[in-house]
Amino acid sequence: MKRYGNLWSELVSFRNLMVAVGNASRGKRDPANIARFLFDRERNLVQLQDELESRTYRPGPYRTFEIFEPKRRMISAAPFRDRIVHHALCNILEPIFETTFIHDSYACRKGKGTHAAINRFQYFAKRSRYELKCDLRKFFPTVDHDVLKRTVRRKIKDPDVMILIDQLIDHSNPQETVDGWFPGDDLFTAIERKRGLPIGNQTSQFLANVLLNPFDHFVTEQLGARGYLRYVDDFAIFGDDPKRLDLIRDRSRWFLESLRLRLHTKKCVISRTSQGTKFLGFRIFPEYRRLPVSNLVRMRARLRQMQASYAAGEIELQSIRRRIISWIGHAGHANTDKLRADILGDAKFQLQQNHHESSKDKLE
Repeated sequence: MKRYGNLWSELVSFRNLMVAVGNASRGKRDPANIARFLFDRERNLVQLQDELESRTYRPGPYRTFEIFEPKRRMISAAPFRDRIVHHALCNILEPIFETTFIHDSYACRKGKGTHAAINRFQYFAKRSRYELKCDLRKFFPTVDHDVLKRTVRRKIKDPDVMILIDQLIDHSNPQETVDGWFPGDDLFTAIERKRGLPIGNQTSQFLANVLLNPFDHFVTEQLGARGYLRYVDDFAIFGDDPKRLDLIRDRSRWFLESLRLRLHTKKCVISRTSQGTKFLGFRIFPEYRRLPVSNLVRMRARLRQMQASYAAGEIELQSIRRRIISWIGHAGHANTDKLRADILGDAKFQLQQNHHESSKDKLE
């Protein structure tokens, strides 16, 4: 395997940092912090560049918060200047690793994404009688730092770049506590080994693909899976023989344990494709797709909350419009024309001053 060096000068170049600023600021929710940095962008970037070149750069503290939909997760937000470093690093590493990724890895890659993964899932479902749908148990909290560093070093040999990568991995803030015992460990192994990557970092999403790339090749090349795709820690394998899929599940469990990762026992099941499978927010059948009931329940609850907030003057109609259009865009990838009409058709937003407007009139 070819290993790459002489990357550091390009990583810390002013041109790369300028590109990273644009990527880091796109679509973010902390415009005040971004504005403060951009107000004196050139000077701030020169200072950041000097810190990187002199090896005095140190990441700042994370801001953490929890989200509860569709499940409880801890999100970690790095300071804006650190996010610039994350994007600058990925700008250099992504083209190198991209050539090694399989076609059917869909997370955090240009030209891929959730909807492309859903289309591919349905493509495989139409051609197979059975599917093995799995995900990894507490993936980001259980990523083993040493295993991840070794995986990156198989491709990157630039010592300065690896020092920065090690620094960012080691700086990961404490994640959810999960049992970390594997065969061969002693009583102190789980305590001594550092684990966990913060959900929310650009580097975490990218490094997840790097870590699981050997598994992708193992399934497609050594196990010879006819249909396989992965989105972060969710993956599916298709075939016509459930006994063979069961064998693939056992072999996959063995390989993932070599990476100190575990399959989620209750969420690793073999089923008929005709029964439909929940994947990336949809229930996918060979010929059509549905939104899970839980998604519809959450949307109705959000509508009620937005109606109450609008009536109290706590939210503007433009913000409501953006949220509803976003949901319509998501739901539109399933067979939901009637459902969307039922949920949104009677939704009205009324101010307390006896002023009311139909959401249909304002949101079209």
